[in-house]
Amino acid sequence: VFYLFLHTRKKMRLLFFLVICQYAINSVKTHSASNPSFVLLMADDLGIGDLGCYGNKTLRTPNIDRLAEEGVTLTQHIAASPLCTPSRAAFLTGRYPIRSGMAAFSRVGVFLFSASSGGLPSEEITFSKLLKQRGYATALIGKWHLGMNCESSNDFCHHPLSHGFDYFYGLTVTNFRDCKPGQGSVFLKGVQKSLVFPIQIAGITLMSLAIVQYIGLLKVPFQALGYCLLVTAVSLAVLIFFFHHFRHLNCFLMRNHQIIQQPLSYENLTQRLTNEAMQFIGRNTEAPFLLVLSYLHVHTALYASKNFRGKSKHGLYGDAVEEMDWSVGQVLDVLKKYNLSNRTLVYFTSDQGAHVEEISSSGEVHGGYNSIYKGGKSMNWEGGIRVPGLLRWPGVIQAGTYIDEPTSNMDIFPTIVKLAKAQLPSDRIIDGHDLMPLLQGNVTQSKHEFLFHYCNAYLNAVRWHPRNSESVWKVFFFTPNFSPEDSNGCYDAHVCFCHGGFITRHDPPLLFDLSRDPEEKVPLTPETESRFYEILRVINLAVDNHTRSLHAVPDQLSWDNLLWKPWLQPCCSSFFQSCYCDYDSEGSLPEVHLG
Repeated sequence: VFYLFLHTRKKMRLLFFLVICQYAINSVKTHSASNPSFVLLMADDLGIGDLGCYGNKTLRTPNIDRLAEEGVTLTQHIAASPLCTPSRAAFLTGRYPIRSGMAAFSRVGVFLFSASSGGLPSEEITFSKLLKQRGYATALIGKWHLGMNCESSNDFCHHPLSHGFDYFYGLTVTNFRDCKPGQGSVFLKGVQKSLVFPIQIAGITLMSLAIVQYIGLLKVPFQALGYCLLVTAVSLAVLIFFFHHFRHLNCFLMRNHQIIQQPLSYENLTQRLTNEAMQFIGRNTEAPFLLVLSYLHVHTALYASKNFRGKSKHGLYGDAVEEMDWSVGQVLDVLKKYNLSNRTLVYFTSDQGAHVEEISSSGEVHGGYNSIYKGGKSMNWEGGIRVPGLLRWPGVIQAGTYIDEPTSNMDIFPTIVKLAKAQLPSDRIIDGHDLMPLLQGNVTQSKHEFLFHYCNAYLNAVRWHPRNSESVWKVFFFTPNFSPEDSNGCYDAHVCFCHGGFITRHDPPLLFDLSRDPEEKVPLTPETESRFYEILRVINLAVDNHTRSLHAVPDQLSWDNLLWKPWLQPCCSSFFQSCYCDYDSEGSLPEVHLG
């Protein structure tokens, strides 16, 4: 070809060049047409019972319900973890979070600070990385919550742009009550409990040393006493500074690597996120794209714009749900506007169940509804892990279908990777399974015979759906201690924890058949279930096989990786200016039309 190009006349060379260009354009168009786009919508702390398509009669969610009417509703869709950080790690990688070090051995199971050093390891392969390699435009808009920096305030080792996303607009941590003035604090109670005892000990120790020194029983160098006082004073000063400035240090909005609003403003926030999503789709109408729109709704602090505030029957929580539904409608409408609906797979879910213990200082319920299911966020009772699972792809997935088979949010990884004609990693275990055979009716049973439910890094429960059986067995090795005892959560601590005095261990394990008892009300016994010990034997064998597949990896949620490190603190101005800036330009926001 190169020889012919050099030895033909000028006009012929021009014609030859145009033919080659047209061939390249046609190749790109063919590639675009044969590779679907993906819009993945993830709510935060949304209860499965908050949506009309899952039985809610009082919250208005017509746009999310439209996904169910035009696609498939998964009625046993399971989050890989009942907490934000590990669930989102599993979603992006298709792997249990214990495999990537994103499951905590300590009490705290999520990242709390922007200046922590832990995060999704660079060695992990996300679906966004694989799709980017296939030529997809990729964007994450909204919440990340999987870390940012490792060793400096701008190395961005855990940032979304380091994990396969071309574009990022959102929060690297999460939405806290502390981020919105007047909404209380998720830290104050815990900090008070944690600090009172150490401060008392330090005070008593210093006073005792001073008294002993004064009466002459022991010679304590004044220099040592001075150092002790200095260390104590500096530590207290740092803590007071940090929590006083928490909102400025941890609640900020980024575009790619730049902080554009610090602290975060909730004014028209959902409209801004929605506008970013719509603009991204508009920029990529001619080529395949991946859009992950990760809502801040309905994690506290709750918020809603003036067009939605006070309009629902369920207070501010309901307003937030209905505003999120509006946003979903805007995204679906822009796909229709650009004739992209038929070549776009849309998925809607929540990272875990509703946070049932969320009650405002005024007594208003700020947590959602998990339908008939027990428990909620931070627990492996069904209310904490059974989440909405809606998939729409007109002409490919049959509309109005219900599938009551165990599926996982880890399944999205192999599903979209295969649809994008990318190669699944062969050097690691992928725990998710391709959903397309199930969605298209080519098979009737899920590939998930077993699902393992972790509470942080501790194996809490196991689900077993035997082949050719309607039963779905679930065993619990331990359960959280509810407080108060007759409640449906851990209201005294705000969330349930996973070890020590916070749990009750069971030997033999508690056994339920979810096909007959989805509310997990009555544990089975050898007297009420003749196969009791055989079921436990099979599940224990599965646990042994699963445990042997695990390998030691660095703990990304160790105390060292969780704690605030001042040298990692992102700041768009200076500490003397309280890290304040506001470069976010709203531009033209989408109009809000309420039905």
